[in-house]
Amino acid sequence: MFIYSITAIVKKDVETEWIKWMKEVHIPNILHTGYFNNHKFYKLRIPTNASNEVTYLVHYECETLEHYLSYVEKEASSLQAEVNAKFLGKVTSARMVIEAI
Repeated sequence: MFIYSITAIVKKDVETEWIKWMKEVHIPNILHTGYFNNHKFYKLRIPTNASNEVTYLVHYECETLEHYLSYVEKEASSLQAEVNAKFLGKVTSARMVIEAI
C-alpha cells in the first residue's frame, strides 16, 4: 500500500473554513477520482507552529504506485489549483508518497 501524504500549514484566520471545505469538497473530490480507497485527516499537535498557523496532514491510501502516478498525471493539477484559488497565501502544502512496509 502507498500513502499520498499532504502536509498543509494553514493560517488560523481560515482554519475553520478550510477544514469544512476539505471535509465537504476537496477530500471527496480526490476520493471520487477512483485512485485512492481511503483517507485519514490529522491535526499536528506537537511541535506547534507559529502562533498564527496550524499544521494538518491528509493521507490518501492507494494500492499501487501506478494509481498515484495516474492521479498525478490526470487529476492532481486541477485539484491543487482549486485549493490555490480558494486559499491563496493562506495555505502552504508539501507532498510526499510513502510506502507501507
